[in-house]
Amino acid sequence: MAEKKRISLLLKISIGFLIGIIFGFAVGPVVPTSPVLGNYVMPFIDLIGKIFLRLLMMLIVPLVFASLVAGAASVGDIHKLGRIGVKTLALYLITTAVAIVLGLACGNLFQPGIGMNIPGGLSATARESKPIADVILDIFPSNPLASMVNANMLQIIVFALFFGVACIMAGEKGKKISDFFEGVADVMYQVVHVVMNFAPYGVFALITGTAAKFGIAILAPFAKVIAAVYIGCIIHAVLVYSGMIAMFCKRSPFWYFRGVREAGITAFVTRSSSGTLPITMENVRENLGVSEGVSSFVLPLGATINMDGTALYQGVCALFVAQAFNVPLTLNMQIGIVATATLASIGTAGVPGAGLIMLTMVLTSVGLPIEGIALVAGIDVILDAARTCLNVVGDTAVCAVVASSEGDELTN
Repeated sequence: MAEKKRISLLLKISIGFLIGIIFGFAVGPVVPTSPVLGNYVMPFIDLIGKIFLRLLMMLIVPLVFASLVAGAASVGDIHKLGRIGVKTLALYLITTAVAIVLGLACGNLFQPGIGMNIPGGLSATARESKPIADVILDIFPSNPLASMVNANMLQIIVFALFFGVACIMAGEKGKKISDFFEGVADVMYQVVHVVMNFAPYGVFALITGTAAKFGIAILAPFAKVIAAVYIGCIIHAVLVYSGMIAMFCKRSPFWYFRGVREAGITAFVTRSSSGTLPITMENVRENLGVSEGVSSFVLPLGATINMDGTALYQGVCALFVAQAFNVPLTLNMQIGIVATATLASIGTAGVPGAGLIMLTMVLTSVGLPIEGIALVAGIDVILDAARTCLNVVGDTAVCAVVASSEGDELTN
């Protein structure tokens, strides 16, 4: 008797995503007038989505710490680890700068803010960005356990790297410790598999809530800025990431996108680079053939500081605000946006609402009205899905390039 063909997890997630959009758009208008939908059905669906997010967040700290320690120690050579670090940071900064330039180009092309009728009394409250000295200081933990409890990813990464390097320096005794953390990482990968079996239901719940809350009508007034961000993200992925994969990895872009599609879909729905990290790590290892030593270093760092999608969004939204308030942006001001957003991406990554915080810094740096935040905030959740997806896909592209440069045998 032939074995029954199983439906792939990706197909299940895609089905949940599509059903969630259709169901959300359908019930959204009647939720306020339906006691059953408003008091029972939608709260239950919302609960399912929140449980899925919590399960993903549950994995992050133990998975990142264990895999980084094991990954750094498995390199076995401090100089090689430093070489990987330089390559990773350089690629992240370069792709971020390119994304901002592309965002500005899309903003100039679509002219999203032209003719925008801004209502009177527009105001918004944005979190104040930190001084650069505080940003640098906050990278280094004073209490590693507190950093883990608070899920401060930059501090966790720094401590894990110090710990992994120390395992190399400690010789045989350090090898026992690194072997332990390698075992912890392997166990966490199995937990990822268990949690991902719940993903289709979590994806359905999350996208249903978003579709029901915002509906199709909310998209119309901001269709141009949404189109600019989404099209810019697609162009960046197709041109920049495909070019990197073809040039440095000597692989087909179809091979690459097929390998990381589960991570991309999960990032789009959850809108969390950190929450998607377990799936991202699994995809690059199993589908692309990236070694544990490279992926354990590159991906956690990328989930914390690499924000290509958010950077592209900065370029579009800065022009959107400038056009809405009839403020001309000179070439020098647009260059200033590129520089500010590139540097800001390092300091604000991993912070809730990082996109709006970065936009606050960008608007302030070129003298645009800070009230423009309120224009973007209304559709930020829609833009956040696209930019988070690009952030995660960008992490995987850099990971594959670094792995190829270090001699990893990528899959065919």
